[in-house]
Formats: sequence, structure tokens, C-alpha cells
Amino acid sequence: MEPVFADFSIRPARLSNAVVAHHRCGVASSHLALGGGGYIKLDFTVDEREEIAEAAITVTTLGGDVPMDVSLNGKALGERQAVPADGGIGGPQQAALQAVFAAPGDLLAPGDNILEIRSPEGADTLLRLRAVTVDPAHDRGRAERALVARVADIRSVVTFDTERRTPGTTVWQPAPQLLFHLDAGDRAVPAHLAWRGADGSEAAIGVRADLSGFQGHWRGADGALAEYRGTLTDRSAYPEGTAEAPLYLFSTEEAQGESWSPSGELKLLLDAGGTPVERVSWTDRLGNTASIELSPAAAPVAETATTGELHDVTRTVTGIRASEEFGAAGEIAENLLRSSHNKWLAHEDTADIEFVLDPPAAVSTYRLTSANDAPGRDPRDWVLAGSYDGRTWSDLDSRSGERFRGRFETNEYEFTNTTPYTHYRLSITDNAGSSEIQLSQIELFAGEIITGPTPDSADFTGYRTPAGGEPVGYRGTTVPGPWSDTEPKDGRGEELLAGELGETARTLDEAARLIDKLAAYLKHAG
Repeated sequence: MEPVFADFSIRPARLSNAVVAHHRCGVASSHLALGGGGYIKLDFTVDEREEIAEAAITVTTLGGDVPMDVSLNGKALGERQAVPADGGIGGPQQAALQAVFAAPGDLLAPGDNILEIRSPEGADTLLRLRAVTVDPAHDRGRAERALVARVADIRSVVTFDTERRTPGTTVWQPAPQLLFHLDAGDRAVPAHLAWRGADGSEAAIGVRADLSGFQGHWRGADGALAEYRGTLTDRSAYPEGTAEAPLYLFSTEEAQGESWSPSGELKLLLDAGGTPVERVSWTDRLGNTASIELSPAAAPVAETATTGELHDVTRTVTGIRASEEFGAAGEIAENLLRSSHNKWLAHEDTADIEFVLDPPAAVSTYRLTSANDAPGRDPRDWVLAGSYDGRTWSDLDSRSGERFRGRFETNEYEFTNTTPYTHYRLSITDNAGSSEIQLSQIELFAGEIITGPTPDSADFTGYRTPAGGEPVGYRGTTVPGPWSDTEPKDGRGEELLAGELGETARTLDEAARLIDKLAAYLKHAG
């Protein structure tokens, strides 16, 4: 029997050896929502030459404690059966839970079969279906493996919303998104993933087989420990989904005795919303393991040239944003980068100004110049912070009770910083008494200038262990960008239920059979 699966967690739905029809069913971005009396019918085929003693039908729901009726070719396999909620990833209403139904082989018909999953009449809670698979009982998990492999092929860039919880507490706190893509040549999906950031933070996670979420632990750079969990929010195709993300492409080698032999390419993206990674380890669903250590060039701290004198890096600002500005009068944030007597004005007594630098720079001095009028608008209290990604910030300098002696007066502020950040943010928390804030100019200076390679030119060293094999040395050399790929594109063909025919049918015979089924369904629906 060809693998049978229907994955409703993405749009269009991912189908294999299946056509799906539905009634009283809402199509959401991550599931199908069945109201009372609603159902889906999954039409799949069993090879006439194949004998199956028993089939295992796995139904994955989003949230538990909701009843369902399941039947195969009109014979009931379960009535008003509910998947118990376990309070898993994302809480009881968001956890991906599974119910498994056993079907005797004599219920399977050679050729076409109909699996029906129904929300009982009168049910007052939605049945949210995430996926359905059908396997021979002796090889349970085959369809799920095929599903994971298909997802890895097409939508291998995954994004999770994450949360952390300090041990001993009950409240989960939002944490930065996790984005990753890992392809060591076999397109296997990670089952376990661990990493260390350049700032010393560490994390390790176990990823659900259907990629719906993960559970793990996290330790901050300051040693703070937390539980760590995530819920899938997006799957994107490679390479489109890696735009603006720190993706590495390596040409790799494996140790063969005292020599090295080519072993394909490694594509790696891991962005946890903090500092760049310097170490990554993983085990995939095929049982392969690997651990790599990226060279210092992998982090923004790459190589620097310390000259002992300050360099004006204001000219390297590629973007500036203020929380508020007086656009009607032209008194906008961009004026802060000019030396003329223009100004920026905010109609608030607190404001944020964020700068983006390219390349990153270790700013250790900045200058603020007051504007032309209204001394009460001068900033008095503020905090300057730095960030690698614009999401996670580190406070670098804070000032309180500062004063400007006159108009267009420039004050200079020094602090200790040797870390090159891409983002800097000046958060003004109080002014000299007005309801507005203004400045004429802001200048940024760094004592270290990046001269070496950027994160796109990192190398690594490490080891890998193939499934059932012995560990061998593993190393990689960066493939210079830009890169081009011939990865499959996500097409959108004719749909019965958000399914793409080119992905559902593997052969011309299958395509013809499925087209006949689609035509029959559409005729019946008309």
C-alpha cells in the first residue's frame, strides 16, 4: 500500500494516496474544524496484490477531549472516542494529540477504500483535525515518515512561537521566535536539536515528528534556567523562507583514516532570537547524529581591527526608526543623521529611536546635539541598548538628569563596549519638562571596525555518526553566496480540499485514477 496521509496543518493540504471530501467543515490555516455532524471522507487505494492483516489509523487533533466517530468502509472503529488532553505544547487547546484505531485486514478492500471521521451530531465543541495517516500495523509510522519526508522536501524552513517557564513557577512567558532549517543532504527532519549562542546561552529541544512543536530546556547567558517549548506557526520552502536570515551553506568532508573525502553540502539556519550560534548538535529521524563547532567568523564578532581611536560609524546607518515623529513639518528621524540644523520632534515625553548598522560595529561613544528651541524638550534620562537581531536587547549605557547648556549644544557620552551590534536603540524615558522631545543630531562612534569575514563566510569542525555506524570527523568550508537552487516550488493545482494534485499523485496511473475520483466528487457536489 502506498503511504496514505492527509496533512491539514498547512495550506494547501499535503496529501498522499488520498482524496478528501468534507461536510460542515471549516478550512483553517493549521487544521480542519468540524462542527457537530461535520465529517471528512478520505478515499485511498490498497493494491490488489497486497495482503494486510491489520491497519493502524492515526488521527492527530489540535486539542483533546473532543469526541469523534471513525469508520472504515462503513464499519465503525470508534464511536464518540475522545483524545485525552495532556496539557502538551501550547496548552491543552493547542497541543497536537493522537488517537490510534486498529482496523482488521478484512475491512480493507482491494482498490478504493473510504475512511470517515465525523464530529457527532449535537457536539458543542469543534473537532480540529491536524493530520490522518493509514499504515499496515506491522509498519506503523510509515505514512508519518513519508509525510515528514515530504514536508522536509517542500517546506523545510520552520518557525516556532516559543515560551519559557522558570522552574517552580506556573506561568509561561513569551520568548523570541525560533527559526531553523537543516539539510545535511538526506533531507531528514531533526528529532533532537541543541545549540550554544556566542553569548554563552544554551538550549536543547526534542521536536515532534509532525513538526507541530517542541519541548526542551534553555539556559541564559547569566545562568538562568528555564523550561522551553514551542508551537509551529509557519513552514516555508527553501530557499525563499530563509530570506533575511543567517543561513550558512557549507561544502563538507568526512575523515577517512588520515585523509578527507567530500560528503556533500550542509545547509544550516538556526535563529533563536539572540546571539549567533557557535555550536549546533542534532539527531534526525533517520538516526543520524552530528555536532559542529562554527569558527569565530560565524558570529558578528568575526575579525576586528583595534586602532585605539574612534571612528564615526554614523555613515554606516542603513535604517533609522523613531516611535514618533512630526512628519507634517518634516521634523523626522532621518534628520538626526545630518549635520545641518534640522531636527527630529516627537509629540510625546518619551520616545525610542532605533538604528540599523551595516556592517555591525562596537559602538562605545555617542553624541547628542540639542535642537533650536524649547529647552524643555531636551532629553534628560535615557538608555542605550544593542541587539544582534532587533528583538533581543542588551542595555549598554544609561543616563539620568543630563542637561544641555544651550541650543545646538553637543554632549558626548562614553561607555565600555567591545561587542559589534547591528541594532542600537536610544530609549528616552524623560525630558526637561515639556510634553515633547526633540534633538538635532545623533552621532555614533566605534573604536573597533570589522575588517574580517561576515557570518556568511564561516567554517566548522565536528563529527557525525551515520545511523548504525561509527563516528567520523566532519568539517565544512563555506560556499560563497549568492546561491541558487533547483528546489521544488510550491505549486497550486486543482483542489478538492486544498490539496495539490502534483503532490498527491506519484505516477500517471495514480493521476488518472485521482482525476476520475475528483470528477466524481465534483459532479456529485454540482
